[in-house]
Amino acid sequence: MKSFYFTLAVVGTLIPWIFFGAFFAENGLNLTLLVMRMFATKPAAGIAVDLLISCAVFWVWSWRDARANGVNGWWLTIPAILLVGLSLGLPLYLWLREKSKELHERTSVA
Repeated sequence: MKSFYFTLAVVGTLIPWIFFGAFFAENGLNLTLLVMRMFATKPAAGIAVDLLISCAVFWVWSWRDARANGVNGWWLTIPAILLVGLSLGLPLYLWLREKSKELHERTSVA
């Protein structure tokens, strides 16, 4: 599963950045315009709000899950989501969780 999550983190970074890159190439680093375009139509606004709520829920859940399961580096999901999106943050956290689980299994066996 670790390889699967890592692969999805890479794909989840590249594909959104194809779109972000095209936007920034056309408009520069105009974050105001980016937000305006995210909310330009009701369907787009619905998707944007859905993702924002999902990100907030994910951060709270991952923080609690990381504490309960000893997942180091869970906080990396914060800049990952802010700079790319949930498509990176979620598989990144799951990769970190698998890595931590693997490490705990190795140390408890040894």
